[in-house]
Amino acid sequence: MENLYLQSGVLPMTGDGVMLITARRSGKWIIPKGHIEKGMTPAESAAKEAWEEAGVSGRVGAEPIGTYRYRRSRGLYSVEIYPLEVMEIHEDWLERQFRRRMVVSPSEAVALLSNDELRAVVAGFFAKRQES
Repeated sequence: MENLYLQSGVLPMTGDGVMLITARRSGKWIIPKGHIEKGMTPAESAAKEAWEEAGVSGRVGAEPIGTYRYRRSRGLYSVEIYPLEVMEIHEDWLERQFRRRMVVSPSEAVALLSNDELRAVVAGFFAKRQES
């Protein structure tokens, strides 16, 4: 049976749009995500990843906006995504030398993300927000 790894991530939203980061190996545009830290809720762990990978901090939503999956050689990864209202963008952060970041519009974010399930979650989230 294939291994399943649970992770959490954030969709960092600034006043200007959505912040995306590059993956360390492929350079593709992704969102901050990682394994859920012991002793933390998935939302808290996702906020920690936002700081480490993107250099942003803020208010993380308590409820996930969706889940997407991706595959690596070790197995299948399932990522719960939480909204993050960015309050501060730091100039120096843990993974600065490994990643680029940029703020784009929601539609640009959907176009740039390479994972189809992630694109669908992000597109659905912004479609619901427009309806409200």
